[in-house]
Amino acid sequence: MTNIRLIAGRPAVAICVLAAGLFAAVGAGRAAERFPFDQELLLDARPMPPVKRVPVLMVAPTGAATIDLWCKTVTGRVELSDTAIRIEPGPLPDGLPQYMSDGQCTPERMQADEATLAALAQVNAWRRQGRAVVLVGPTTMRFTPSDH
Repeated sequence: MTNIRLIAGRPAVAICVLAAGLFAAVGAGRAAERFPFDQELLLDARPMPPVKRVPVLMVAPTGAATIDLWCKTVTGRVELSDTAIRIEPGPLPDGLPQYMSDGQCTPERMQADEATLAALAQVNAWRRQGRAVVLVGPTTMRFTPSDH
C-alpha cells in the first residue's frame, strides 16, 4: 500500500517535474549546438605584431560570410548541416584596407592571410566546444564569440 500511495501521491508529481526538467535540459543542450549566426567569432590565436587584430569570422543565417583576416577582409559563402561545413571564401583583394598603413601589414601577416584563407577553405566539419566553435579540417581552428 505504501508503494501505491507514493506513486499516486505527491512523489509522482515530483517525478513528472524532474522528468520535464530533464527533457528541457536535453533540448537546451541541442539548442546550444546551433551555429552562432550573426556573431563575431574570433580565431583563438595570438595577435601578430604590430597590430592586435586576429581573424574574425561572421556568418549570416543566409550563408553569407565576412572573413576579417590578419590584414585583409574577404567575403564568402558558408554551407552548414548538423556537423558538416563548407566555406567558400572569395579571393584576397589586391589593395590594403583603407585603415591600415603599409607598416601594419607585414609580409608575415600577408602570408598568414593566405594560410588562414586556405585552411578555412579546407574545413569540412564543425562542433561546439563550450561557447567556442571548432572548425575541423587538415588544420583545426577554434573560434570564440566576441565579448563586445
